[in-house]
Amino acid sequence: MDTSQTSLVVAQTVYFSQPGPSNTESTLAIARKRAEMLGIDTVLVATTSGATAVRAAEVFADFTVVAVTHSTGFATPHQQELTPENVAALTRAGVHVLTTTHAFGGVGRAVRKKLGTYEVEEIIAFTLRIFGQGMKVVAEIALMAADAGLVPENKPVLAIAGTGRGADTAVILYPTHAQAFFDLEFAEIICMPAPRHPAL
Repeated sequence: MDTSQTSLVVAQTVYFSQPGPSNTESTLAIARKRAEMLGIDTVLVATTSGATAVRAAEVFADFTVVAVTHSTGFATPHQQELTPENVAALTRAGVHVLTTTHAFGGVGRAVRKKLGTYEVEEIIAFTLRIFGQGMKVVAEIALMAADAGLVPENKPVLAIAGTGRGADTAVILYPTHAQAFFDLEFAEIICMPAPRHPAL
């Protein structure tokens, strides 16, 4: 192969043997180290109760941190899963908290619940889940944060998510608006669960 016109980047991806919150501390530490190496200063983190975002705010204290929550009513009508205690902690830490309609849910999810048929947003979500729940979520929160004006386009950010609770996935990506979904660009996978990796 002629590489005379090709630039190469050699980067390490960490694969966890199991998904889930037990990987949170490792994910945050690995992601912080890589963000520092790449000069990235903005972190997106998915959070449900707010616990993962609070911990991320501690690890990334000198970064711009945006915490993206579940939409209000996601689990229970009219209820927000982000706890008041964690809201207060995130406010003290200067974290931007975004609560809005899920990019891969919303009205499309209403159609599925009412009429029993899937719309394009949830089909996209199922497709991204081939790579793991966290990979779907990092894409989704990047769209949501871009639509809210909390992250710039054409600038790489670190995005962190997990499987259910906690964090087990971290990527470098270029956010874009939901209406420009196909311009979303993944630059690097830092870590992710891979329970069926042949080496594990």
